[in-house]
Parts: sequence; C-alpha cells; structure tokens
Amino acid sequence: MKNRLKPWIIGTATFCAAATLALGAEQMLPGQVDFGDFSPPKGEGEFVEVNVPTGLITLATRLVEKDEPEAAKLLGGLKLVRVNVIGLDEENRAELQKRAQKVRKDLAAKGWERIVSAQQKGQDVSVYLKMDNKGTVQGLAAVVLDGKEHAVFANVVGEIKPEQLAMLGEKLHIDPLKEIGASAQKPENKSKEKEKAEE
Repeated sequence: MKNRLKPWIIGTATFCAAATLALGAEQMLPGQVDFGDFSPPKGEGEFVEVNVPTGLITLATRLVEKDEPEAAKLLGGLKLVRVNVIGLDEENRAELQKRAQKVRKDLAAKGWERIVSAQQKGQDVSVYLKMDNKGTVQGLAAVVLDGKEHAVFANVVGEIKPEQLAMLGEKLHIDPLKEIGASAQKPENKSKEKEKAEE
C-alpha cells in the first residue's frame, strides 16, 4: 500500500505547494495556521516542505478505504496537512526560535488549547488543538525545536486526535508527523505499547 501512495504524494508536491499558497488570509480554513514562509538553511541542513490539500487526501482515502477502513476514516476527516522541517544552523537558529515562540503565543491568543508541552533530551515540543463551540476538533498544530538539529512546524486541518498523528504520518509518508505523534502520546498509551512490544 505504501508503494501505491508514495508516488502520488511526491508527484504532486509542486501542485500542493501552489494550491496552499493560493489561499489568502481571508480564505483560511478553521483550524488552519499561517506559519509564514521558510527559507532553506544556507549550509547542508535539512529542509522539507509538505503541503497536502483536500484533493490529494481524498485520493489517499479512496486508495486505502477497502483494505484499511480505520485509516480511511481518519483521512476522510481531514482538509489540509502542512509540515515544514528546517535544519538549524548558526545563522537561522535565533530567528526560528523566535518564530516558534511567536506561533505559540499567537495560538494561545486565538483560543487554541495546548495539550502537550514537553521539554526533554534537547527537544521542546508543543501540540495545540483548535475546537469549535460544539467541541468538534477543527485542527491541530505542533511546534518542535529538536535541540541543535531542526525545527518542525506542522498543521493538520480537520478532525484528528493527537494519538492519530503517527498513523497519519505513516499513511502519508511524512516522518515528522510520526515523531510528533510519538511525543504527543499520553504516558499510559506509551506504557501499553511498551507492554505489547515486550509480549
């Protein structure tokens, strides 16, 4: 199944980026976050931009719905996925740290609920949920500073639970989402998974 999905995602990356940039501020979806534009580091640091719009998510849903109904249900509730990974170096580290602080402050001011705040082993992870007045999830945003390695800004628009991030990353082949999903898991869930692995 991975081999069926991967070419579609890689092959439409340029289109996805253009489609996302075409959305003006007045057309922002509920649950969508404007992180701004990012530039690649000047050295050999990592730089990844992933923009998956509704059309591509719908296609991925159709590809998996027969064999993986749970994954199809997850994908069916989404409208947009954006992930930016930027390698940190001496020239951009301070600016990206400042950007991360601003994003976090803006999300809090706009009523996003911070559900994960973890600082350990050089990682600084924050995960936020946006909900409407009926309690329906509209979007999820994550900001990660991974020591001296890279910064990650991720936004999933639509109904998704933090513990589903790893599955979403797996189905769309977006490794940073898998990592954020692992960080966002509740301690009891991690213990259960560890027990299963040891059986």
